[in-house]
Amino acid sequence: MRTGRALAAAGLIDREGIGAADAVAARYTVAVTPHVAGLIERGAADDAIARQYLPDSGELARSPGERDDPIGDDARSPLPGVVHRYPDRVLLMPTTSCAVYCRFCFRRERVGRGGSAMSAEQIDAALAYVAARPAIREVILTGGDPMILSPRRLGAILGRAAAIPSVEVLRIHSRVPVADPARIDRALVAALRQDVPVYVAIHVNHPRELDPAAARAIAQLADAGLPLLAQTVLLKGVNDDADTLAALFRALVRHRVRPYYLHHPDLAPGTARFRLSIEQGQALVRALRGRISGLCQPTYVIDIPGGYGKVPLGPSFRDVEGGLSDWQGNAHPDPHG
Repeated sequence: MRTGRALAAAGLIDREGIGAADAVAARYTVAVTPHVAGLIERGAADDAIARQYLPDSGELARSPGERDDPIGDDARSPLPGVVHRYPDRVLLMPTTSCAVYCRFCFRRERVGRGGSAMSAEQIDAALAYVAARPAIREVILTGGDPMILSPRRLGAILGRAAAIPSVEVLRIHSRVPVADPARIDRALVAALRQDVPVYVAIHVNHPRELDPAAARAIAQLADAGLPLLAQTVLLKGVNDDADTLAALFRALVRHRVRPYYLHHPDLAPGTARFRLSIEQGQALVRALRGRISGLCQPTYVIDIPGGYGKVPLGPSFRDVEGGLSDWQGNAHPDPHG
């Protein structure tokens, strides 16, 4: 479903909202899978799933500080489809298409546009770039969503990357296991099994996204021995309370997925309605300490605008005088003096 009329026909928006949805779709790509549509609570004000996927007229209002390329991909792109930000790892974006389009996406200016797949020649050049730089030990497939590629094409790219002598680890970042779980089948799982470890980082923001179909898809990946991670974006109106985050991270661990990053939202255009302050994010992360185990705790990070990479945001449990605070907020002297 990509148009306001289709969203209205599915009962996801009212007919009065068709014009606004189409206006957003003319600027930013819109797509909602039938699976995601089934997760949305009809008639619920500010439903956490709907807020992530359904267009909103606020997207057309640009706030101060927002950027077309908020994390500086372009500044770190030596070749089409390649971002090389850190010495030992590189991003490869074989497609800029997705099964769904998140309304807070930091790549919203490029995803879903025409010419979305890297050509064979561009893939060749990208892999040659990696092979010529032995310091690169990890290749991360992102986009777009690499899991919308056919298993044959995805497996071929992974296999060629795995064959580069310096490459020790492959990683795939995907929304597909929770947004279109039927795509996770035997052929896709087989494509992910390579001669080097392939980590799958699943993008999931709310515990309701881990419904039975998503759980089955994730189980297929876990049963195949693929290490699973989760990335979550901290979003106002979606998961900006400790109970929701705790429920999500506990559910992920039950499904054999390790919470990896909790991202502070990036300064993408038209996304102000999703952003909290860093201080609010730190307070939420502090509230999680002690109520969920260390296994459930992701690292709270921000991508420094301009392409300077991710840094952890804390919070610190050590005050300026050197004292320590426990998870309940009680102060203690520094035992090491």
